[in-house]
Amino acid sequence: MEQAQRLQRIPPYPFREIAALKTKMIEEGREPIDFGIGDPDMPTPQFVIDALCEAANDPETHPYDESGFGTLEYKTAIADFARRRFGVDVSPDGEIQSTIGGKEALVHVVWAYIDPGDVVLVPDPAYSVYKVQASWCGGAAFPMPLEPGNNFLPDLDAIPAAVRQQAKMLFLNYPNNPTGAVAPLEYLERAVAFAREHEMVIVQDAAYVEVYYDDADRPHSILEIDGAKDVAIEIHSLSKTFNMTGWRVGWAMGGGEHIEALSRAKSNVDSGTFMAIQRAAIAGLNGYEQFAPKMQAEYRARRDALIAGLQSLGCPIEAPRATFYVWVPVPEGFTSEGFATKLLGDCRVLAIPGAVYGPCGEGFVRMSLTIKAQDKLGQIEQAIDNMRAGGVFW
Repeated sequence: MEQAQRLQRIPPYPFREIAALKTKMIEEGREPIDFGIGDPDMPTPQFVIDALCEAANDPETHPYDESGFGTLEYKTAIADFARRRFGVDVSPDGEIQSTIGGKEALVHVVWAYIDPGDVVLVPDPAYSVYKVQASWCGGAAFPMPLEPGNNFLPDLDAIPAAVRQQAKMLFLNYPNNPTGAVAPLEYLERAVAFAREHEMVIVQDAAYVEVYYDDADRPHSILEIDGAKDVAIEIHSLSKTFNMTGWRVGWAMGGGEHIEALSRAKSNVDSGTFMAIQRAAIAGLNGYEQFAPKMQAEYRARRDALIAGLQSLGCPIEAPRATFYVWVPVPEGFTSEGFATKLLGDCRVLAIPGAVYGPCGEGFVRMSLTIKAQDKLGQIEQAIDNMRAGGVFW
């Protein structure tokens, strides 16, 4: 049976391919030191697990969440968190949507807005979901290069005038995967003004907004900008903040028009998040101030160890300001894929070729600080030793 054309228009999901390669190496007795997929290795906080167990034993959590937007208790906890963390006021009644993690929300907001022929402004390099979903809706993804010279921020002024007029959606992702960049408030203000001028909706993917290293770099919500609710919807997830990737729970917040559009798309696809998980998410948000600094300190130690190790090999790299990714320039004479192949074959180190994230990712590999081994810093040290022994220098 012939598959749908939409499947034939896209390459295989890269992380599925990487997971298969890792499994094959393990079966061959060559388990790599894995800096690949960004899946937190620390456990979900015990207080969140306890909240889930208690909630799952309550029959009131077992039916559908018929509200469609999430329980009032969960939305109220989100509103309280947004006020504490960002100084942003969002109403539980119409400006918040419970989501099954961040990825689902990113998909459905594209479905809610994009028709065949619409233009979607997509950063490059970027998470593949943005471009793929634009394509699946018949839209055209226009790449916005993220370059070191511009602090990995899209140059909005460089977008051709004709494209600006046709564009219906602008994707932002700060803190940024894969580069680790943070968008200053001034840039978000410029993006909101740009979207308002050209009548487009901004989708800000804020999945990594709590993975940062210094208070001076504390990431902002785009909703801190006056009038942003008119043009922006922001997607949040508990996955990276609370080590809950498999739990699939998050939220979207923004102006009522955008939340209603997302909800209409979702209601025709899924039946919401298990209410017991929503209660566990409440516990997480209420305990954020106690838990997040410990998570951030752990990643900071790993980041500093990896950056110091790479610099000892001559790598011209600065420490990322946020996310648990390190965006590593490849040595002269290598492509992204060629360098990743050398790391894996000669050094038993798994990193992801930057070109996986788009043409502008060429010249880099991404190394994730989520390390499954028991001795995290020891694994980083071993990886650097393997690279030195394998002749990897800049």
